[in-house]
This record gives sequence, C-alpha cells and structure tokens, in this order.
Amino acid sequence: MPQARLMDGTALARRIVEDTARRAADLTARTGVVPCLATVLVGEDPASVTYVRMKQNRCRKAGITSRHVALPASTSTAELVGTLRELSADPAVHGILLQHPVGDHVDERAAFEAIAPEKDVDGVTFASFATMSFGLPGFVSCTPGGILRLLDEYGVELAGKRAVVVGRSAILGKPVGMLLLARDATVTYCHSRTRDLSAAVREADIVVAAVGRPRMLRGQDIKPGAVVIDAGYNAGNVGDVDFDSAVERACLITPVPGGVGPMTIATLLEQTVTAAEAAAGGLAAA
Repeated sequence: MPQARLMDGTALARRIVEDTARRAADLTARTGVVPCLATVLVGEDPASVTYVRMKQNRCRKAGITSRHVALPASTSTAELVGTLRELSADPAVHGILLQHPVGDHVDERAAFEAIAPEKDVDGVTFASFATMSFGLPGFVSCTPGGILRLLDEYGVELAGKRAVVVGRSAILGKPVGMLLLARDATVTYCHSRTRDLSAAVREADIVVAAVGRPRMLRGQDIKPGAVVIDAGYNAGNVGDVDFDSAVERACLITPVPGGVGPMTIATLLEQTVTAAEAAAGGLAAA
C-alpha cells in the first residue's frame, strides 16, 4: 500500500489568513473599525509566551490589532475574571483569547465564562460548546474548527463514517466529536480509561488523536486507508501518533508540525474578523 498523502495545514491556513486579511481591510475601509484581538496571559510560562507572540505576529499579517494583557502568576481567579469582563465590555475589543494554562490556583472555567460569547473567538465557553453541539450560529473551538476545514479541503466524506476521537478535553476532544457528529459521522470517544484502545481505533475510518501523549497511537492501531488527524503536540515536535508507522497505513495524515497547528491560529484570526464584522454591523444598525 502506498504511503499516505500529507494534509498540508500550512498551505490551507495561509489561504485562510490571506482571505481574512482582505476581509479585515475591507471592514476598516468601509467602517473605520479595525478588528482587535485581546490576548490574556497569566504568568510567564515559556511555551505560552511563545504561543502568544506567534499569535500577535499572525494578527499583524491579517490586519488585526493585538492587545496583550500580561498578568502576574499570582493573579487570583477574581482578578482574572475582572480583567476578562473589562475586555468583554470594551467595544474596541472584538475577540478575547485566554492563553492556558493559567495556574492550578485559578478556576479556569470561571475565567472562560467571564468572556462574552460574542467575543469568544477561541470557542471555550459553555455558550460556544452549546452552539457547536446544536449546530447553531456561533464560534467553534479553534482546533476542532480547523480540523473540519482540513477534512473538507481534502474531500473527506464524513457522513456515515466511523470516527474515533482519542481525548476528551473541553476545548478539543469533546467539541471535535460534536462537530463530526453534526456532519453525520458515527463518533466514538476514547480516553485514558478506555479498555482495549487499539481495538477501538482499528475500527475507525477517521482518527482524531488529541490525548497529549507522544506517539501513543502506532501504525498497527490504524485501519488501512483511514484518515489520521494528529492534534497532539509534544516536546521535540512529536505528535500523539507515531508518524513513521502510521503513514504506511493511512490514506491521509496530518504532519506534526504543519498540520493541525497552523489551522488553529488561522481559525482564531478568521473568527476575530467575523466578530468585528458583527460588531460593526450592530453599530450600523444602531
């Protein structure tokens, strides 16, 4: 069997960001509104600092203003919630991204819920999960949304297919399963307590690995001809799938890096401009 075709997230993300930049420029020319994404970082975790800086750079390329709020590691839940509510109330801010992790002493869910749904461009609130689950208008979680765009780009038919999601996090595993279900896939969630994980994965036409364990899924776990989406990112540019063995079995596979990661940021920027367009439309209507 020939090696799997690589799903190039970098190229698709570049096209999405270029289109997003055109939309942002058009919005600014028509209304004077410049889309603004506020990033909030608690502490100085090196990886988080790098991620935020990367997002700021991408914002500039897309014609989006980036406002960064750096808070000390000692910030309490109440203080963080207050900051997020202030940003939610600021009409100049269209999207809010709370970079995680925020520290074990902070109630991350309470912080997420302080973000106004119309500015939840990262898709982390209860409201966003509900709209995803019910197929209503709203913002999707960025990584799951990016995964669906990749599947569409490569013509992957989802209706009737068996999809296995390995991972159940609130911002990746759970929402990507709901998005796949909304597209008529038959979805199975697997996790750390799943018995005989390999047997479950071998039944999948589509595998989404989102568990955060390096090379957890190997080629022998993959059904020949399956589509493999590796949403993991571990030290050393290693995903949750053992790429070298899986590429021999899958028909399509995302590389790490260059697969899911670029799509996450592209979706974030696209949704920020969508939020700005909606806000500008509301101003015009008023």
